[in-house]
Amino acid sequence: MTTDIPNLPSQYDPHNTENKWQQTWFERSVFRADPQKKGDPFCIVIPPPNVTGKLHMGHAFNTSLIDTVVRYHRMKGENVLCLPGTDHASIAVQTLVEKQIKAEGKTRYDLGREKFLEKAWEWKAESGGAIVNQLKRLGLSADWTRERFTLDENLCEAVKKAFITLYEEGLIYRGNYLVNWCPESQSAVSDLEVENKEVDGHLWHFRYPLTDGSGYVEVATTRPETMLGDTGVAVNPNDERYKNLIGKTLTLPIIGREIPVFADEHVDPEFGTGCVKVTPAHDPNDFEMGKRHNLEFINIMNRDGTLNENAGMFAGQDRFEARKNLVAKLKEDGVLVKTEDYRHSVPHSDRGKVPVEPLLSTQWFVKIDPLAEKTLAFLDEENQPNYVPERWRKVYRDWLVKLNDWCISRQLWWGHQIPAWYVVSETNGEIQDHTPFIVAHDEIEAKQKAIATYGAGCQLEQDPDVLDTWFSSGLWPFSTLGWPDNSEDFQKYFPNSVLVTGFDIIFFWVARMTMMSSHFTGKIPFKDVYIHGLVRDENGKKMSKSADNGIDPLLMCDRYGTDALRYTLIREVAGAGQDISLQYDRKTDESQSVEASRNFANKLWNAARFVMMNLDGKTPTDLGRPKMQDLELGDRWILSRLHQVIADTHKNLEGYGLGEAAKALYEFIWGDFCDWYIELVKPRLYAKEAQDQASRTVAQQILAWVLEDILKLLHPFMPHITEEIWQTLTQADGQTFLATQLFPAENDQLVDPSLEDEFALLIEAIRTIRNLRAEAGIKPGATVTVILQSETETELNTLAKGEAYILKLAKVETLKLTNTVDNSLKQAIAGVVGTIQVLIPLEGLVDIPALRSKLEKNLVKVNKEIQSLSGRLNNPGFVNKAPAEVIEGARSALTEAEAQQSILTERLQRLQ
Repeated sequence: MTTDIPNLPSQYDPHNTENKWQQTWFERSVFRADPQKKGDPFCIVIPPPNVTGKLHMGHAFNTSLIDTVVRYHRMKGENVLCLPGTDHASIAVQTLVEKQIKAEGKTRYDLGREKFLEKAWEWKAESGGAIVNQLKRLGLSADWTRERFTLDENLCEAVKKAFITLYEEGLIYRGNYLVNWCPESQSAVSDLEVENKEVDGHLWHFRYPLTDGSGYVEVATTRPETMLGDTGVAVNPNDERYKNLIGKTLTLPIIGREIPVFADEHVDPEFGTGCVKVTPAHDPNDFEMGKRHNLEFINIMNRDGTLNENAGMFAGQDRFEARKNLVAKLKEDGVLVKTEDYRHSVPHSDRGKVPVEPLLSTQWFVKIDPLAEKTLAFLDEENQPNYVPERWRKVYRDWLVKLNDWCISRQLWWGHQIPAWYVVSETNGEIQDHTPFIVAHDEIEAKQKAIATYGAGCQLEQDPDVLDTWFSSGLWPFSTLGWPDNSEDFQKYFPNSVLVTGFDIIFFWVARMTMMSSHFTGKIPFKDVYIHGLVRDENGKKMSKSADNGIDPLLMCDRYGTDALRYTLIREVAGAGQDISLQYDRKTDESQSVEASRNFANKLWNAARFVMMNLDGKTPTDLGRPKMQDLELGDRWILSRLHQVIADTHKNLEGYGLGEAAKALYEFIWGDFCDWYIELVKPRLYAKEAQDQASRTVAQQILAWVLEDILKLLHPFMPHITEEIWQTLTQADGQTFLATQLFPAENDQLVDPSLEDEFALLIEAIRTIRNLRAEAGIKPGATVTVILQSETETELNTLAKGEAYILKLAKVETLKLTNTVDNSLKQAIAGVVGTIQVLIPLEGLVDIPALRSKLEKNLVKVNKEIQSLSGRLNNPGFVNKAPAEVIEGARSALTEAEAQQSILTERLQRLQ
């Protein structure tokens, strides 16, 4: 060996390696997609994180899964596009900028829309790239030249096109309906942006007197302030208690308004008193009853959550302050009957983090049924998209069936401003509910249309609201590829190949995309939807800001390396769609889970260093492939294992079994290659005799072959370390990259299951001999005599074929293979491998009396454990009361202890 042989540093430095290759891949345009290139298209448009986002473990998990799939398909020779981007996050950015303005003692209205948007874009330019840089840090092999932002000019054009088309088709309308209102952000929010939280509240009961003075009815509510907007009381038409009251009127306390008692099938006579106060302007069910019975709709609330002039003496008070004061007033007036503690579900704004209010408001809506029907037809008739795991298909379908019309307007300034212009000259210069409007691509077009109807003197004002963020996100899979233009990218890469996302986004986003795409392109936007689970903390709990139990992925990258974190997240997946859990010590910020993957990276690094140190400076290409007739037993075994793993990896990755693929590679690389094959070939590598050089060359060829294929197999999971090793192993010229090499292909002619079974037996025999040596206290350097007894001729033949390996790896001087049992052999230690008995004579190797004393002490300890466990399991009090898993654990422990008792007893007998 010469000093100029290429090799790796003695220690792996993940940070320098990762930075180097991320920069190199970008500078050399390694992941730049080209629709003109050959290869079947494979496209992933990543779920766009909020531009305000900071990388959390959910992002890291999703990105690791996406990039593993992307890199695998790129190495299959497909024409891959991984398109990144971010979402403009209307509410989040608006909130952030408003806080900055508030710190200056101003409001957004003081600045005006134009100045406010300038500030928002300034923030985006300065801070909006943080999440993108963090995704790059994870090694996401995206085409960053195609990075998109939902407020990019071409995406804005796509949004306008979609809105105008839906409006012209009668699928977008403006109407006065009950919406979820967030007083914090002072905007409407969709049903999907509402989180129901269980809270401890109260149920207040009070009396409404009959106007004729003949009595009263009792009603109950969790929101007493809404009684100020009551316009009726409903009873079930079949409730005998109240039939005589139907048609009468009540006098609303405090307000004095006369309201009717009416019958409606919606009322459950078994719930509460059977009388339901009806507030059509502030409750979804009441809204429907109000429409059915032509009740008055009275709004009592301002947009900031204070009560308006319709609330009488409570006008101007915050809703919760008014609640307290109103209850006090009802009590004072003798109207309050009782107050009960009541735990119930209260809808909260996901963004504003405050209880939402059902509020009567004029908003823009999308008619969902026609869109959902198209999407359902694709699902039911063509099984598009294909869900992995399949169980999410039903969840997706059920949701599509139950959809309500989608409120798409938001009372914000940051976002896609609605392309509608009001003819304010028709309503005294103000936008009112009945102001006529023009939907157009821009103001010039709107003006032309307006003049045709309202004359040259008409004045226009654009709708100040913006579209729900999910509207533009719903177009993401195809607007990012150039739609509505029929661009090269759109023709080549649409539909996308797969969407990788969490289950909690199916309702928000996945269905929006499938509905929009099926309507505008006539296609479902992706072939597969791979739904992954959550990353849970060390206690199995969901990570959240409120629980303050998140684990910072960047901290893990700093401590252990990006590849280690990626590999951990993927390896922990036990079946598609399953949650994963990370071990984590919050005192030290250390993770045993990620540390294990860092150790795996180091194991690979050191194995690669050893291999390259013994290739005489040659590359796998220089060495070539050996002739099959020159292979030794161990060579044929490792090639069989390699090609079986190649086949399994293909199968797992094609079926999104990423966790299974990662675990199988770990076992093969650490166990078969590093722990066994490298050890098997060391004597051949160190051979000096001329007659041994042919065997040495074959060993070098196999090592180089297997190592290079290992690097290719592992690259989608751990891209940085594998690229670094491959560049050194192949002595690449800096123009070629592992990232674009072809993934290994299985050669089924090299797979030999029977040989693998034979080798598994040899490995277990060697492992058992090693364990027996350790248990007996035999010095590591001492050689021993070993007797292997089996009544099976096949097993004896296998052991004979592997005799050289047993002698070398177990430090055996003499190996005896026999089909008869020598029960007379004393002063020996025994073990079992399947049906093979393993015996090591100990005379002259160890202190027999000391070993006997050690075993006797162990037997006493085991006997006590058996006695304790048997006592517990024979105790009816324990068996009848303990949890099933505790009982099963005790039984398993007893079985194990009894097996240990038998082994110790037999060993002591042989030491007599």
